Amino acid sequence: MTRRPIYLDYHATTPVDPRVLDEMLPYFSEQFGNPHSKQHAWGWDAARAVDTARSRVAALINGSAQEITFTSGASESNNLALKSAAECLRDRGNHIVTVATEHKSVLDSCRCLETRGFDLTVVGVRPDGLVDLDELRAAIRPSTILVSVMAANNEIGTLQPLGDIGALAHERGALLHTDAAQGAGKIPIDVQGMNIDLLSLTAHKMYGPKGSGALYVRRAKPKLPMAAQIDGGGQENGLRSGTLNVPGIVGLGRAAEICRLEMQAESARLGALRNRLLAGLRAKMDGVRVNGTLERRLSHNLHVSFEGVEGEALLMALGDLAVSTGSACSSGSQKPSHVLQAIGAVGPNAGASIRFGLGRRTTADDIDYAIDRLATVIASLRSRAASIH
Repeated sequence: MTRRPIYLDYHATTPVDPRVLDEMLPYFSEQFGNPHSKQHAWGWDAARAVDTARSRVAALINGSAQEITFTSGASESNNLALKSAAECLRDRGNHIVTVATEHKSVLDSCRCLETRGFDLTVVGVRPDGLVDLDELRAAIRPSTILVSVMAANNEIGTLQPLGDIGALAHERGALLHTDAAQGAGKIPIDVQGMNIDLLSLTAHKMYGPKGSGALYVRRAKPKLPMAAQIDGGGQENGLRSGTLNVPGIVGLGRAAEICRLEMQAESARLGALRNRLLAGLRAKMDGVRVNGTLERRLSHNLHVSFEGVEGEALLMALGDLAVSTGSACSSGSQKPSHVLQAIGAVGPNAGASIRFGLGRRTTADDIDYAIDRLATVIASLRSRAASIH
């Protein structure tokens, strides 16, 4: 029997936690009601389950249940947040600020708004992946209505200083949106303390089901005006019509609850494994470069480049490690990551890059195997490259 690869790609997606699945299962075939069926017990049961999930998601980020709108995931939430808020705030201004290392669902939504007459400023980042607050401050104008900065980068794991950014945005009269797809459930997020007005998250990055997400929309001081992007039955307070995905919402709620209760201990465990991985790689080989700051970073993330190695060859050789790889070199068929471009980690001598994402099933044995496997493969590739040249 062929051995399955060791999974170290938890940024891409996570397995559904068995506790999450157990809570979801009855809502597929037993408690299958539509939560908007107000006339019978099946509808009432489903509505209670949705209400419980809404409270659990809100508790994860210190919001209120009334501020949670359920969506299909973070990409939809990002689109809904940016396009809806921009449309409603147009009489106050037409300028949006975001950051070069954002997820494509944010960058492309902002560029879509440009085609609708909005002005866009994309702020760069420092070589460590963090935004320069002085540069961000300088980018905000009197006409700026929205600032969108992600909580945790999906490639290099950098944690932006959301509290400082939120204070700065509010000081200048703008709203703060954050894409928290990678951060929610992994790092403490307080929408009140961090002055966050809009927040996007998704279940499948925190051991919940794919196809279920949420958007936090601040309702107080003052209530944010939002325009629906999907019209129909008026569900989710009219902001997002469509029959609710009850099993997915239940799963998201349970996943959020587990993360809230276990986040601190799991973060410490994964941080120790990540440090073991980096130390092992550095002990076994030279030319290992960490992309992004190590000090302000998701505990389960390691993004490294290996000098003297070509990305596509490394990818083909690592069949028994499920990781995310990409060439930082602009030659060849693989386009360099826009995140690596933003931090200057590209070019003919940049080497091949790998994103390691650790998770709940990752063990010390997995890490030790990955270290040995990488050391063997990279030594072979470097030797081959040297013999060619």
